[in-house]
Amino acid sequence: MSAPQATSGARGDCAPGFAGVREEFERNFEERGEIGASVAVFLDGEPVVDLWGGVADPDTGRPWEADTLSVLQSVTKGAVSLCANVLVARGELDLDAPVATYWPEFAQAGKETIPVRWVLSHLDGVPVIRRPQKADALLHWDEVVADLAAEEPLWEPGTRSGYHGFAYGYLVGEIVRRVTGRSIGRFFREEVAEPLGLDFWIGLPLEHHARVAPAIAGPPDLDHPVHQLMMEPGSLQNMLVLNGGAYFGAGLADSPEAYSAEMASTGGIGNARSIAGMYAPLALGGAFRGVRLMGPGDVARLAFPQAAGVDAMLLVPMTYTLGFWRSMDNRRSRVTGTDSMVLSTEAFGHPGFGGRLGFADPGARISFGYTNNKMSSRTTVGNRGQALVDAVYRALGYEGGETGHWVRPA
Repeated sequence: MSAPQATSGARGDCAPGFAGVREEFERNFEERGEIGASVAVFLDGEPVVDLWGGVADPDTGRPWEADTLSVLQSVTKGAVSLCANVLVARGELDLDAPVATYWPEFAQAGKETIPVRWVLSHLDGVPVIRRPQKADALLHWDEVVADLAAEEPLWEPGTRSGYHGFAYGYLVGEIVRRVTGRSIGRFFREEVAEPLGLDFWIGLPLEHHARVAPAIAGPPDLDHPVHQLMMEPGSLQNMLVLNGGAYFGAGLADSPEAYSAEMASTGGIGNARSIAGMYAPLALGGAFRGVRLMGPGDVARLAFPQAAGVDAMLLVPMTYTLGFWRSMDNRRSRVTGTDSMVLSTEAFGHPGFGGRLGFADPGARISFGYTNNKMSSRTTVGNRGQALVDAVYRALGYEGGETGHWVRPA
């Protein structure tokens, strides 16, 4: 690792071979509107990038420090998915068993045969709750999971994917709770975060709240079809907005109540170092820092596609694995060209609204984390995060990212 350098945007360490990542991180501040952020990369389990910089809270001038945290949005779904897959690897959860085997109430409204596998891959037909939710609904776990258990699928389960913006963490988290007797936040802390030494939380203790960098909203993409449908009563996208209660536009995500709650779809809190650390076992055959979460065969299963096609919610071609996303390149689409996440063909992970990202690439033996406070308007990665990903792959000698997917050199 090189010694920290005094720069306009970056503090921390960066191995010489990854200097391009530092350069792009600084360009994010100088040219792409970054305000506060962190990025981290592990290669073969060793940190080769650990950078942070900028301002955590523009209202107070508080700088972004090495231990600054932020709300990770849907990067949280990757943590929840990992928990479920740890149980699968241990033989405690059967992917092909009906969800109702573990959660009997889920059998309502024609859902009695839906397997766990379909919930993990957004194929169960329950991406939203039809009726509007109260303003703080996402803070009340038991009420949300009861509504999901009673919900009738919006289409024939297994026939198409529909991204579960808010429902996912509650569905998968409740399965974990029914199997283990522990809440998803507690299970993640005890079985993943603490063993791996991660500063990553689903339910942040009060004593850590002062370290969080509040989100800064980005401009809405008014021309995007998903945004337009959010304004159309009765659409899936509008139901998503109603499911969020006060989450959209009213500050719920950055309230003390939300920090402390186990908002398992969008409310995880951490930094880039902890995101990359969480994905490190999945880049290394299932083990990291002497902790084995699963075996190499289990990791291979995580990367295998379960659903592919134009997603009913996001309206773009998606490839889902067992709780993770594969690389997607829509940059040449005239309709949804802003929705991309260009990785290698072997990588899998999960973005978070506003541009956050975490992923593992077993072929490259790397894990990656990025988070920020100035949100982009992108459902996926956005230009700041993608610039960092591209720099990582260039440092590894990969090719082709500009025209499709990053490809390992021959």
